[in-house]
Amino acid sequence: MNLLRTIRVSLRALSRNKMRSFLTTLGIIIGVGAVIAMISIGQGAKREVEERFASMGTNLLFVRPGSISFRGRHSGIGSFNTLKIEDAKAIAEKCDAVRDVSPNVSTRAQTVFRNKNWNTSIQGVSSKYPEIRNWKVEEGVFFDENQVRSSAKVCVLGNEVKKNLFEDEDPLGQIIRINKIPFRVIGVLESKGESGGWFNIDDMILVPYTTAQRRLLGIDYIHSIDVSAVSMAKSAQAKLQIEKLLRERHRIAPGSEDDFHVGNWSEIAQSATESTRILTILLGGIASVSLLVGGIGIMNIMLVSVTERIREIGLRMAVGARERDILLQFLTEAIVLSVLGGILGIGVGIAVSRLISHFAGWKTIVTFGAIALAFLFSASVGVFFGFYPARKASRLDPIEALRYE
Repeated sequence: MNLLRTIRVSLRALSRNKMRSFLTTLGIIIGVGAVIAMISIGQGAKREVEERFASMGTNLLFVRPGSISFRGRHSGIGSFNTLKIEDAKAIAEKCDAVRDVSPNVSTRAQTVFRNKNWNTSIQGVSSKYPEIRNWKVEEGVFFDENQVRSSAKVCVLGNEVKKNLFEDEDPLGQIIRINKIPFRVIGVLESKGESGGWFNIDDMILVPYTTAQRRLLGIDYIHSIDVSAVSMAKSAQAKLQIEKLLRERHRIAPGSEDDFHVGNWSEIAQSATESTRILTILLGGIASVSLLVGGIGIMNIMLVSVTERIREIGLRMAVGARERDILLQFLTEAIVLSVLGGILGIGVGIAVSRLISHFAGWKTIVTFGAIALAFLFSASVGVFFGFYPARKASRLDPIEALRYE
């Protein structure tokens, strides 16, 4: 009951200077709103990264040509073509932690349909590519293993290529020309959108890798191998099996550098997620500075309030108020300011997050943890910065306070 009476007295005291109380609370409102908005941006970026990597494939590993030292010269990764079709077949047959394998070759080419043309990425892949990359066919079908073996001139379009070559026309069964070679369109992939903001993964055409090798590139090697492990838990084991197998096949001596590189998509995804987590902490830390500034404002106003109310404090002490009663009263006023600012700041933070998402197109996620953290921090600021003025008020000499003009 004493606590409720103290809160009522504090609210009455704060209401005497409404504008001053509001301006003091404004610092906390801005601080809490900024913390929630910044954390929501970081959480949205984290979710976006996770979804991007999940859409790129399930338990995905990739094998790329490595670096080679020749006559004292050390080349970079991918400088030499060290991978063969036989390497991909061996991985599929001998690595029990591997589920699916897709040999890949890639190039860019001009594609033509009637009077329209479009320069795009041409990816030669196997029939297992959709399962490995977790990519569904939206229209038509994907080419099968028989079409891969026979080097069939068929293709599956990315959504961006479909829009640019066909617009609203049905592409299935149509003939397009890739480097003047006719290909029949048998399917269209679902849209995945821009990846990382710097290229559009839908801007590609998939053809059988054998067709790309013989008819488009005239090569007998492959540029890379996409591999899907049997499960996420088996990804590390699959990587070790692939590395051991390829070292044996490429006759690499113990201690010598590999002429290939095996990457684990889940490790890359984990690193990217960790980076966004650090970004979230950084954004929240920067925004929390404004909360400290708001806390300093509370301390400043409470010190002014103590100075203005010295006679009132002396009178209360004269009629029996104890030191802790005065301390509690002024500390409660500081906490009320910070808590009210925290509540209003939560609404501001949620509103700002939604506005950012709507106008900037960024994904933002407001979590209960961010709200609770910002609110508790604002209340702590009130206690911390309100304690000194409250303690100063409680230590006043009643006689000197009553004499104060």
